[in-house]
Amino acid sequence: MNTPPSFDTLQTPSILVDRSRLEANIRSMQSVCDAHGVELRPHIKTHKMVEVARRQLEAGARGLTCAKLGEAEAMLPSGMRGMFVAHSLVDPRQAPRIRALAEQLDDLRLAVTSEAHAEVFLRLAALTGRKLSVMMAIDSGLGREGVRDPAAAPRIAALLARSPHVELRGFYTHEGNLYAAAPAEQASRIEEMLGRLCAVRDSIDRTLAIWPGCSVTARLIARMGAGRIQAVRPGAYVFGDLALSRTTGIMPSDTVALHVLATVVDKPEPGLALIDAGSKTFSSDRTPDGISALAIDGRDLAVVRVNEEHGYVRGKDVDTLQIGERIVFMPAHVCTVVNLTDEVVVMERGQVVDTWRVDARGRIR
Repeated sequence: MNTPPSFDTLQTPSILVDRSRLEANIRSMQSVCDAHGVELRPHIKTHKMVEVARRQLEAGARGLTCAKLGEAEAMLPSGMRGMFVAHSLVDPRQAPRIRALAEQLDDLRLAVTSEAHAEVFLRLAALTGRKLSVMMAIDSGLGREGVRDPAAAPRIAALLARSPHVELRGFYTHEGNLYAAAPAEQASRIEEMLGRLCAVRDSIDRTLAIWPGCSVTARLIARMGAGRIQAVRPGAYVFGDLALSRTTGIMPSDTVALHVLATVVDKPEPGLALIDAGSKTFSSDRTPDGISALAIDGRDLAVVRVNEEHGYVRGKDVDTLQIGERIVFMPAHVCTVVNLTDEVVVMERGQVVDTWRVDARGRIR
């Protein structure tokens, strides 16, 4: 076994994961779900790591959610027995991979996202040679995939029921639009959403499951939806970021488990410093006020612009920085940061204890 490097020898940019915070976040979400009789089926699109998936499953997660078949395939070594692929699959070339996944899992569920999608998906399902379990997507305001008109849901259900290749097992939604809702509005917006979801489900079959999925709402939905929903599917909660800690206030900053270590490489003019982490580290995602990352040490230092290899740092304290100084930042959006790196550096009490491979990095197919 290789000895982990010391913190001082880490080259930058490096992605740092605080193991204690990560495990506390996993336990905390699982505890809320357990207390209200709701299954946790976390989305691995955030962490993409077998090491993290194992910890989620060991804590009590009943299954995992992913975006693409490649993510599901990469998570097989975690020991998962149930997987939901929450994406509109249509390519007949994917049939052998779907069949192989179904043969290795106890419960594989796939998505049906609209009437138009259902017709194409049924042709794909027939090619797998297996009867597939499906979840129907309901749009709850994000305006992405999902049934917009509640009257269409029974028509889709009837179409699926006529096919020998699929079985409708439930409904799902991604209520990501609630990231923009004020905290005082969250409960009423969630109650309205749950009412719509239950109405759609009840118009078809009251015994079918409902699985919402979003880190900003998961805890509140588990509490409010007890007895009405069967699972939640949050992803970013394991690490957190500025979206969860600063924009929505869902996570205290001292629970955020993933940060970016970067080095000041230039100070080309007063009021500006350049770091060696740009869009290939932070991605182009920003907070609503245009911030890519913030320093976590209390100084007023914000990454306000990114090129591919540079971050532009401004703030009241920027002129105190020295070239060669290393700064730890909290990124705006954690999911894209993880997908841009091959591995993360695992920390415990300020010491490097391990490195973990990002197993599903780039698994976009």
